[in-house]
Amino acid sequence: MSVSQEEIIIVGAGLSGLACALKLQEAGHKFLLLEASDGPGGRVRTDEVDGFLLDRGFQVYLDAYPTAGELLDLPQLNLHTFEPGAFVFKGKKLHRMMDVFRRPQYLLTSAFSPIGTLWDKVRVACLRYSLTRSSAQKIAKTPELPTRDFLKKYGFSDGMIEDFFGSFYGGIFLERELRTSNRQFQFTFKMFAKGAATLPAGGIGQITKQLADRIPQARIRYQCSVSAIRENEISLTSGETLSAQKIILATPYHVTSTLLPDLKIPEFGWRAVTNLYFQAPHSPVQEPIIILNGENKGRVNNVAVLSDVCPTYAPSGQSLISVSLLGLFEEENLPETVKKELQQWFGQQVTQWKHLRTNRIPHALPEQLPNAPIIHHPKPPLYLCGDYGTSTSIEGAIISGQQAAQRVLAK
Repeated sequence: MSVSQEEIIIVGAGLSGLACALKLQEAGHKFLLLEASDGPGGRVRTDEVDGFLLDRGFQVYLDAYPTAGELLDLPQLNLHTFEPGAFVFKGKKLHRMMDVFRRPQYLLTSAFSPIGTLWDKVRVACLRYSLTRSSAQKIAKTPELPTRDFLKKYGFSDGMIEDFFGSFYGGIFLERELRTSNRQFQFTFKMFAKGAATLPAGGIGQITKQLADRIPQARIRYQCSVSAIRENEISLTSGETLSAQKIILATPYHVTSTLLPDLKIPEFGWRAVTNLYFQAPHSPVQEPIIILNGENKGRVNNVAVLSDVCPTYAPSGQSLISVSLLGLFEEENLPETVKKELQQWFGQQVTQWKHLRTNRIPHALPEQLPNAPIIHHPKPPLYLCGDYGTSTSIEGAIISGQQAAQRVLAK
């Protein structure tokens, strides 16, 4: 069945699709936004389970993001901040590593912790000074190499790279080998240095919900899956056919490649993550700080007590604990295996933790390796956007969506 022609159809109501739609709406253009799932957000969503807010994978919002900060109403999100630093588990103990520019009271504790050398801490300060004074444009033009090679070239010891950078940025890039482009590392380091890692009071999904709420409901159709695209026509799995003057695909690149096989979009690998949530009668650390695996063995990469950061993540009197494992782990007894491993970190209190949910996310982040192939955008009436074309972050997804809208408006 065919329907009347739309001016613009956007496929995908994730961050990129929503940012694109809002840019077009601001310019006075009509559009229809199609989303295959039952709500907006894509990978940035939150579910409520027994009074706990469970994000779909451990995610944070960096409040120094410039473009996202302009688009979002940050006061409405009621952001709660992590401490600027981390606990690192090494040698059967938790060692504190802090941003001493913001927490000078921990200068000696951080300087003489067994994580890296004293000179490594000096180099962190030098890198911080350099990157906070570098523009995003300058960072984007630096010669590309893997983050691990960049850190070695900067002079960091193998111990510092393995024990700290591997686990901290491994949790961001979802890979401890640090093969991700140094440009992505430098930009992320700059954002952490300028601002804070935060959680919205209503969960990370409040970011995409806030954007979707600005769009009239009549312009968004959920549970609307696309099966094929031919020129100006979109076929839905329901058998319906839609036509539009312009079509914007704000879908993950592997979905876009399926819908547009002739486009030959470069292949990007995917980073996978397994995320487990536990409820506990009390927090094992009693402060809003991330805990990292500095031993480079075991399944767990990082742990965060989300209710320490933002109390609304858990019912009163309970704690919500997020545990991230890099890659996909399918074993049936995984929660018990993880709890046994974490007893080395936190002691016998872990036996009281109750498993809430496990998220296995095969398509968590697209790879961003150095010198990645350039994406050649199709000719109108087709347009593309997604974080795979900019940077794998909330900021990158929003920028990509806005850029796609600008290309449409320019035509």
